[in-house]
Amino acid sequence: MRYFDFHTHAFVDSLAGRAMASLTSTAEHSADTQNIKPYTDGTVSSLRRLMNKCGITQAMILPIATKPTQQTAINNWAAGIMNDNILCCGSVHPDAKDAVSEVERIISLGLYGLKFHSEYQNFRPDEERMMPVYRKAAELGLIVVFHGGWDPFSKDEILAVPRSFANIAEKIPELKIVAAHLGGMKLFDEVEDCIAGKFENIYLDTGILADFIESEQLMRIIQKHGAEKILFGSDAPWDNPLKEIQMINSLPLTEDERRKIFYQNAENLIKKADS
Repeated sequence: MRYFDFHTHAFVDSLAGRAMASLTSTAEHSADTQNIKPYTDGTVSSLRRLMNKCGITQAMILPIATKPTQQTAINNWAAGIMNDNILCCGSVHPDAKDAVSEVERIISLGLYGLKFHSEYQNFRPDEERMMPVYRKAAELGLIVVFHGGWDPFSKDEILAVPRSFANIAEKIPELKIVAAHLGGMKLFDEVEDCIAGKFENIYLDTGILADFIESEQLMRIIQKHGAEKILFGSDAPWDNPLKEIQMINSLPLTEDERRKIFYQNAENLIKKADS
């Protein structure tokens, strides 16, 4: 079996140590994630070692611009590290005045899409001000990947809820949306109610799900939404890809459905982005 991990993270080597220390500290202070330990040191080379250890053929790195001033440098870095095994999305910050033009630059860099994380970027995915960014991404054929649901950085209110992805999908049906963490970490009932089986343009990934969802509910969502719209992802370095592989293999899926989830859906999605 081949494996395409559609949800991974890495940082510029010079910043990886500091970034990992900060994120690990936050996770350790959350009751739900205090047992989460990183499986890489945050560098691309460490991610490659983990991929080799777990038999991962390809991985998508999803960088996040946490400040408007970061997006240009992050996207340049992402374009510079890509090869046959490491693919990358770019990122724009919702507060950047040049967000739409940066989307155009992202396509020129050969990146596959945009990654947004509401808790790190302090916005709601379905804010009206974001629609020009999404429409430009749709026009250019880029994938838009959103963190979905709870995160250790979540404060009093979760910003990226399943309903917000449904709102975007309704407004821009031609946009290719990937809602991470099965559409909403710890909001899986809402995923069943307002996303699963309702949108052709929403994909769901399996990032770091193994410890957060019951297999019965996971299987219900896959059956309702369709295995052809599920992407294998681990959220490495925050989980070992083998845990998500084992989770998926434990489900009563056909071999064809497993192939779709583990690599075929991702390969088809990036082909659409290339076209």
